[in-house]
Amino acid sequence: MIETTELTQKYRFVLDALADKRGLDIVLLDVAGKSSIADTFILVTANSDIHMGTLRDVTEEALNRKGLPTAVEGRSSTQWCLIDAGNLIVHVFSHKGRDFYNLEKVWGDCPSYSYEYLD
Repeated sequence: MIETTELTQKYRFVLDALADKRGLDIVLLDVAGKSSIADTFILVTANSDIHMGTLRDVTEEALNRKGLPTAVEGRSSTQWCLIDAGNLIVHVFSHKGRDFYNLEKVWGDCPSYSYEYLD
């Protein structure tokens, strides 16, 4: 279960949407004050190209339902897709892409919160 903070509660709708579609290793990074592009990153790993597409689509739908406009980069990538919703950026990775980009290490000095899906 994810540690409950004001930030995790704010983006719970995205975390839940990713978990409902069986996203793996879901992590929220609080990069406020450390990044000029966003305050929060959510990272998730997919099992396949099709799963990456599903996680991307469910993220866009969840954000749009809350009235948050999105821009997507890497829509056809097999390693990394980025969904930009202003102060929130969601990174959808393949296993290989997650290992290669290693954003948890890059932003290792920022608070992070893991989400574990429970049936």
